[in-house]
Amino acid sequence: MSQAPRRNDPCPCGSGRKYKNCCQGQSTAFSMSTWTAVFIAAALIAGLLLLGRSFSRDDAAAADCPPGQVWSEAHGHCH
Repeated sequence: MSQAPRRNDPCPCGSGRKYKNCCQGQSTAFSMSTWTAVFIAAALIAGLLLLGRSFSRDDAAAADCPPGQVWSEAHGHCH
C-alpha cells in the first residue's frame, strides 16, 4: 500500500514542485470557492428567470383586467 506524500516529497501531480507548495491542502471535494461560484450562478439564473417572467404576459394577465374587459396582445393593455 502506498503512503500519502509528505510535505517535502515531490508532488504526485507531476508538476515538479514539492507537495507542500503544490497540492497539499487541496481536497478532492468541492472547495469553498467552488461552492461560492455555484451559489452565485444559481442566484443569477434565478434572477434571470424572474426578470423574464416579469416581462412576459400570459393568459394570467386576463385576470388583471376589470370585469367586462379583455387583454389585448396587440396593444398590451385591457380593452
